[in-house]
Amino acid sequence: MNKAEILIIDDEPQIQKLLQINLESNDYKVVQARTAKEGILMAANHPPDLIILDIGLPDKSGHQVLSELRHWYAKPVIILSVLDNEKDIVSALDTGATDYLTKPFRTGELLARIRAAIRRSQTTVNASVVTANELEIDLVARIVKRNNEIVKLTATEYNLLALFAKNESKVLTHQYILKEVWGYGYQTETQYLRVFVGSLRKKIEENPNNPQHLITESGVGYRFQ
Repeated sequence: MNKAEILIIDDEPQIQKLLQINLESNDYKVVQARTAKEGILMAANHPPDLIILDIGLPDKSGHQVLSELRHWYAKPVIILSVLDNEKDIVSALDTGATDYLTKPFRTGELLARIRAAIRRSQTTVNASVVTANELEIDLVARIVKRNNEIVKLTATEYNLLALFAKNESKVLTHQYILKEVWGYGYQTETQYLRVFVGSLRKKIEENPNNPQHLITESGVGYRFQ
């Protein structure tokens, strides 16, 4: 039994009912709020394992709710919204959303992303070795192996891969990656990122043209799985 607790902050009764049925049938405990105020209060009084948050709430924008939550709530927040424009998606991810799905959504995909988010949040933050099938990343020794053979990476390639590995299953925006790896002032240099991601894929992917680890989230960024 899962019994992880999920808080849904959404004012659409149909969506709340659909989510409740699907989540409870997969052994999650579900609590619900229909306003920003109610959701923040519930999260503060009894922090859930994950929050599903709508952007279009009646009393406050979901972006504002997310920003407030991130002052003290460190567990996953998945945005579920009808807003599918790049600006809203990037803004939510940069504010601290773990993931972003648009309505209408596929239930199987939402459940998979919930599992990945909760699994990642339960993983020890200081874990020194990250494994992904044939790939092994030792974050202490700074050694990367594929099929037990050492992969030779440049310093920048390693720093990029390590950032992805520490954020497994989470969508990282172009701006966030550029800031973390290259520093402030490089947030618009997306060509840097494309070049290094392409180089990294050639070294760690079995088929760089059909990557299984470094997944492109079109118009937004990348996800490591």
